[in-house]
Amino acid sequence: MRIARHLLDGQPALAIVTDDGLATLQTAHTDLTSLLDACDGNVVAAVEAMATGAVTPLDEADLLSPVGRPPTVLAVGLNYRAHAAEGGREPPSVPIIFNKHHNCIVGPGDPIHIPAAAPDVVDYEGELAVVIGRAARAVSAADAPDYIAGYTIMNDVSVRDWQRASPTMMMGKSWDTHGPCGPWMVTSDSLDPHGCRLVTEVSGEVRQDAKTDDLIFNCYEIVEHLSTAFTLDPGTIIATGTPAGVGLYFDPPRLLSPGDEVSITIEGIGTLTNPVIAEPNA
Repeated sequence: MRIARHLLDGQPALAIVTDDGLATLQTAHTDLTSLLDACDGNVVAAVEAMATGAVTPLDEADLLSPVGRPPTVLAVGLNYRAHAAEGGREPPSVPIIFNKHHNCIVGPGDPIHIPAAAPDVVDYEGELAVVIGRAARAVSAADAPDYIAGYTIMNDVSVRDWQRASPTMMMGKSWDTHGPCGPWMVTSDSLDPHGCRLVTEVSGEVRQDAKTDDLIFNCYEIVEHLSTAFTLDPGTIIATGTPAGVGLYFDPPRLLSPGDEVSITIEGIGTLTNPVIAEPNA
């Protein structure tokens, strides 16, 4: 099942993606965060009963990030073997975790801003993202699938100079618009997250092409690691890392600039596309 969020009559609404388009859910919930909290992990059964609203053809839909207000956005650094190698780094022995501020989230088609204050080293990172379905604390890797609502795509846009200036990386990872997410969430019963092909294109040129079986720490191991320390709330997004092919490591580097368009396709989910523009005046 694919669960989307879109604008309907100017207001956010949840829907399932069908062959005919987006079938809006008859519910007061307008974000996956609150819906998942109310479902306590039984999102597929709950959503099937709610999908009785108006149907919007997909080519007419104004899609939003499936999770608009996540309680937190967590991410894993250097989590593909080939990506660690392209940067001359040894594979980490424990997951490298950092935060992205939740205001970075934007949806499909929304522009990625090249910041006026840091315009020179803005990079793309195509990533598989986990969406937590119910409160998870001290969850084993074996039990983690029961706590994952589904999977989506995230572009972990990175301002490399700001990233390198901060040991936590957060300041280089959290600029407004630097967390495109979507186009929808595929429920966990519909996808094997560890056998997907991930392709990132910049203005039609393939930059990243990998399989998620190159993850150093898989999705379930990441949930185990994080939930050992703290509770993962429903709606939490976890970006699981990017494969080789980021712009920084080309020779010369091939970073983002206004006029570019970034498309990330993950097999079994879909494609997330966002244009790149100069940051508008406040």
